[in-house]
Order: sequence, then C-alpha cells, then structure tokens
Amino acid sequence: MYDLIVALGLVLVIEGLALAAVPAAVRRSAEAIAQLPDSPLRVAGIVGAILGLAIVWLIRG
Repeated sequence: MYDLIVALGLVLVIEGLALAAVPAAVRRSAEAIAQLPDSPLRVAGIVGAILGLAIVWLIRG
C-alpha cells in the first residue's frame, strides 16, 4: 500500500511540473487527444499499462 501511495504522489508531482512549466502545451495536447477516436487511445493505454507493469516487474523482481 505504501508503494501505491508513493507512486500516486510521483504521478501528481510529474503532472504538476508539466502544468507549471508548459501550460499551453498541456492544453494543446489535451485538445488534440480529445479529437482522437477511441481505438488509438485504447491501444496507447494498453501499451502504457503493459510497459508500466514490465518496469515494475523488472525493478521489484
């Protein structure tokens, strides 16, 4: 449970830094994502989840 809370905190830090550093780019990215159909977003989500799982598996062994 501790690791999950730390991971969520790191996600918030990274997102907060991106919003603080380049808010216009984040806004443009969000607008571009909103115009995409569901299938590429679904594929990107699955690929990201598998990649994240692989990284955690490699690090935590």
